[in-house]
Amino acid sequence: MKKPAGKARLREFTVVIEQDEDGYYVASVPALHSCYTQARTLEELAPRIREVIALCLAEQEAPRMKFVGVQQVEVSA
Repeated sequence: MKKPAGKARLREFTVVIEQDEDGYYVASVPALHSCYTQARTLEELAPRIREVIALCLAEQEAPRMKFVGVQQVEVSA
């Protein structure tokens, strides 16, 4: 269900930025599962991480499967 149009709520996230062995900057958001991106420069990185955060938040609002449990299964090989 979509929320009514109006003023968007601002949220703040901590972004961890590292530089890999190839010189790329890699940004990740620890509070959001699988939320990361990379860029050649810090100037390119800023808009990319904002876009990825928005995508991760949209994904979180989508219906998800619920964790039920873990089982061990025996199979003869």
